[in-house]
Amino acid sequence: MRVVKLEEELVPRGLREAFDRLRARRWEVARRGASERLARLEKLKALILERRQALADALHADFRKPRAEVEATEVLPVLMELEHVRKHLKGWMKPRKVATPLLLSGTSSHLRYEPRGVVLVLAPWNYPFNLLMLPLVGAVAAGNTVMCKPSEKTPHTSAFLAALLRDVFPEDEVALVEGGAELGEALLRLPFDHFFFTGGPRVGRRVMEAAAKHLASVTLELGGKSPVVVDATADLESAAERVAWGKFLNGGQTCIAPDHVWVHASREEAFLSALKSAVERFYGRTEEARRASPDFCRMVDDGAFARVRGMLDGAVAAGARVVTGGGVDAETRYIAPTVVADVTPDSPLMEEEIFGPVLPVLRYESLDQVVTHVRAGGKPLAFYVFSQDETAVELLLRETSAGGTCVNTVVLHNANPHLPFGGVGPSGLGAYHGETGFKTFSHERAVLRQGRASLAHVFFPPFTGKAMKLVRLASRLFE
Repeated sequence: MRVVKLEEELVPRGLREAFDRLRARRWEVARRGASERLARLEKLKALILERRQALADALHADFRKPRAEVEATEVLPVLMELEHVRKHLKGWMKPRKVATPLLLSGTSSHLRYEPRGVVLVLAPWNYPFNLLMLPLVGAVAAGNTVMCKPSEKTPHTSAFLAALLRDVFPEDEVALVEGGAELGEALLRLPFDHFFFTGGPRVGRRVMEAAAKHLASVTLELGGKSPVVVDATADLESAAERVAWGKFLNGGQTCIAPDHVWVHASREEAFLSALKSAVERFYGRTEEARRASPDFCRMVDDGAFARVRGMLDGAVAAGARVVTGGGVDAETRYIAPTVVADVTPDSPLMEEEIFGPVLPVLRYESLDQVVTHVRAGGKPLAFYVFSQDETAVELLLRETSAGGTCVNTVVLHNANPHLPFGGVGPSGLGAYHGETGFKTFSHERAVLRQGRASLAHVFFPPFTGKAMKLVRLASRLFE
C-alpha cells in the first residue's frame, strides 16, 4: 500500500480512505431513527442464523472450539443482545426530561443521546465472534459508523466476519480490516471519536494513549486474575461443578474465567475431590478420554501453549500437587483440564492471569486473609463467591472491588443484558451490554431551554447592593 502523512505519522492509504468514507457518512447515519437502525440489525441477525454452521466450522478450524460452545458462548449472547436492542432502542433514543431546581424556574431541561461519530472496535481472539459483534451492535444501535479489526490469531473466523459484515453493511457504514500488530498501530493513529478495545492491559494502555492524543473517549475491556472464594458454608458439589464449567470453558481462555480458588481449609480436600469428579463427568474419566473429548478446545497458538505449560511446570517444580489433569501435547496444543493444589501466593501460577485450563486451589483460614490477597492483586474483572452465609458475602462485596461479581455461580453476569459488563482499574475502563452499551457509544447531551420568564437577570451586573443581597439570599437556601 502507498502511504500518506497523518499528524506526522504514517498510515496506509487504503486504511485512511476507509476511515474517510466512514467519517463522510457519519452525520447521515447519525440522523437515522430507530426503525432504520433496527433494520440493519435485523438483517445482521438473519445472516447470523443462516450462517451459524459456517461460523462453527471457522471456530473449530481456528482452535477446535466445540459446536455447543459456539452456540452457547458466541451465537446466543449476540442473539440475546439483538433482541434486547430490538425491544428497547426506541425508548433509549427518546430525549429524557430531568427536573429543574427552583432557582432555574422558567427553564426546562432534558438529556438527548447523540452518536459519538466514527467508532473503532478492536476485538480479541478468544471469543472472536461474540466480542466483535456485541460492541458492534451497540455502536450501530447508537447511530455510529464503525471500523472493526478482528484478531489475526483466528484467521478462519476473521474471514467469516469479513464476509458477514460485507453482506450486511455498506463499507461506508461498517468496515472490517484484517491484519496484525502493524495494522493495529496504524489504526491507533487515526482520529476516531471512540476507541473500544478488548484484550490485555499492555495493549490497553497503548489504546488509551492513542485516544488521549485525539481527545477521544475510550472503553477498555481487559482482564486480571479473577478469584473464587469457597467458604465453609458453601454447597461443595454445585460450587465445584460450576467452577469447573466456568474455568475450562473455551479451554480456560476466557477473560472472566475463574483464575484461582480460595477454599476454606476445613473444606479443601472435599472440594478438590468434587472438582476432580466434575472434570471426569465433563470430559472423561481417563486422560485418553479427555484428550479425545470433542467438548474441550485447544490453546489458540504455540505461544499460548508454551506460556501456560511453563506456568504449570514451574508451579509443580515449586511444590504444587496435580490433583487431576497435567497432560500436554505440543503438536495439538493440548493442555488437559488441570486442577492443582498446595499452591501458595508466590507460586508461578499466581504471578499473572493464567488464561488456560489450569486451576490453582489455595487454602485459607479467615476471610481477612482472602481480602488482603484480592486487594493486593488489583481489581479483577470478575469475582466469584460461593457461600450460604450472607454476612460473609456482604463482607467480601464491601471489602473488595471488581468489575462484576456472581454469588454461587460464575460467568453468568455476562449473559444478562440488563447488567453492565466492564472492568475497573487494571481490569478495564467503561462498560457495555444493553442500555449501558447504547450509552457507551452515545454522547449524553444536556439541553436547557429558557422560557419567557427568568430569574437569571437578578444576577446580571452591575452588582449593586440589591443584587448582592439576592445572591446571598439564594446561597442561604442551601446552607
